Amino acid sequence: MDSARQNPAPIPTRPRLPRRALLRGGAGFTLAAGLAGTSLVSGGAAAARPRRPLAVDYPAAEWVPASSSNYTQANRPAQYPVEFVIIHVTQEYYADTLEIFQNPDKAVSAHYVVRSDDGHAAQMVREKNVAWHAGNWNYNTRSVGIEHEGWIDEPDWFTEAMYEASAALTADICRRHGIPLDRRNIIGHNEVPGSDHTDPGGEWDWAHYMDLVKAQ
Repeated sequence: MDSARQNPAPIPTRPRLPRRALLRGGAGFTLAAGLAGTSLVSGGAAAARPRRPLAVDYPAAEWVPASSSNYTQANRPAQYPVEFVIIHVTQEYYADTLEIFQNPDKAVSAHYVVRSDDGHAAQMVREKNVAWHAGNWNYNTRSVGIEHEGWIDEPDWFTEAMYEASAALTADICRRHGIPLDRRNIIGHNEVPGSDHTDPGGEWDWAHYMDLVKAQ
């Protein structure tokens, strides 16, 4: 998926491109019955009870849970080693991306979504679980996926705030999982074997991004 426009350029009010059916990086996998997840809607007395905040893996992120129908529960890294961070661009607005990952009919998710204008990050899937983002089951099991708001052919979406916030997130993930800070292990969606996606695209500044990651 792809991001929000950098000032002073105006931000369009609606997406100019349709949502990608190809966003379903994890579609086609059979879910075990009874997957547990966080309910997105509650009512009655339960709605009035104060809720204890859910822990996030990255302290700077906001917890915005994806539908439990859109990822596979797991026990990583005990069950699968975490060896890659995969960079995506949404081809959607930030808010629309959150809605897609919360829609149980979409069969797609990522661990994190980063907003363009200020670099705000939402965690939608815990890192111990397998998000459906890479379009390759083997890579899904061994990676953390980060979506960035915007469109691959519009570089104004790739703001410095987004680069810096995403780089800090990626560096933190790599430290916690022992992932080398190099381009063999921090890759684009287009570099996943068998992928038919092109994100993050030619406008994504990999040299600058990796400099920021290594400087954390």
